[in-house]
Amino acid sequence: MSKKCEICGKGVVFGVQFSHSHRQSKRSWAPNVRKVKAIVNGTPKTMHVCTRCLRSGKVQRAI
Repeated sequence: MSKKCEICGKGVVFGVQFSHSHRQSKRSWAPNVRKVKAIVNGTPKTMHVCTRCLRSGKVQRAI
C-alpha cells in the first residue's frame, strides 16, 4: 500500500527519536492513509487518501 496521499501529497517523514536518557534511534512517521473509492471527473476511482483530506471534505466518496 502506498504511504502517500494522492490529494495533498503527504508522505513518510524521517527523523530521530530520543529516549529519556537521550539515546537516539532513526525512525519514520507515516501518514494515516486509506484506500477509498472517490469520484474523479465523474467516474469512481480507487485512491490512497489521508484521513485529514477525507475529514475536511476534499474528497467526494463513491457509494
